[in-house]
Amino acid sequence: MTHVTVLGSINLDLSASVSRLPQPGETVTGATLSRFPGGKGANQALAARRLGADVTLIGCVGYDAAADEALELLKAGGVDLSRCVRHPSAATGIALIAVAESGENQIVVAPGANAELEPAAVDLPAADALICQLETPRHTIADVAARFDGFFAVNLAPARQVDVSILQRADLVVVNETESAWYGSTLDACRGLVATTHGAAGATLERDGESIAESPAPSVNAIDTVGAGDTFTAALTLKLVELDDPDAALRFACAAGAAATLTRGAQPALPNSDDVAALL
Repeated sequence: MTHVTVLGSINLDLSASVSRLPQPGETVTGATLSRFPGGKGANQALAARRLGADVTLIGCVGYDAAADEALELLKAGGVDLSRCVRHPSAATGIALIAVAESGENQIVVAPGANAELEPAAVDLPAADALICQLETPRHTIADVAARFDGFFAVNLAPARQVDVSILQRADLVVVNETESAWYGSTLDACRGLVATTHGAAGATLERDGESIAESPAPSVNAIDTVGAGDTFTAALTLKLVELDDPDAALRFACAAGAAATLTRGAQPALPNSDDVAALL
């Protein structure tokens, strides 16, 4: 079984389902509020686990009730949480999410304990792949990237300035269209693969500016797109490690991302391999 380690954020998502997203300065009422475990790191860890990997999650939560909620589905799903730490004073991260009937969303994150994950607290296990995002301290990501000797993937989300050493070390960089535009020529420093997602239009995979693979996304009736990008990242990393076939890996990742939009909430919607196979 492929072993994937994920270093990243752990949040409790407070998700409001609403008819449409508000404009700046506008209040939209009539929403329905739900609470879901979330955080890009946690989502990617559980996604990889449901897709068949042996997964260890490294992250930081607080000593509060929100931590128990945030870790609930990870525990139930069999993700190894032995390397997660609790911060003595910081609160567990919270994400405030508005989801429209169209499936589009707006997200505001209060990182809390995620911002306190320091290199000294990171105990890296042996693994085939390591996945990071940018919701934990960037100096911690740079440290573990230098220490890890397997397949290293980084999802450059949310868009933030990042140490060029991370880009140069990465075997896989994942961005969406907005993030790709934000980074611009900075992505030229990438020495590995660069995957760019295009929502319902699918995704592309490049190396040194040259196309390696392209894939459409399966046509689905999206209910909630929160977690789709995290699923894509986990699925693509897993299949690039398992398969010597970038085209097949990208097709699988696009189908996995689409499957993650069919249920409300990030972690409740994460698909298993049978769900993905049904779309393929």
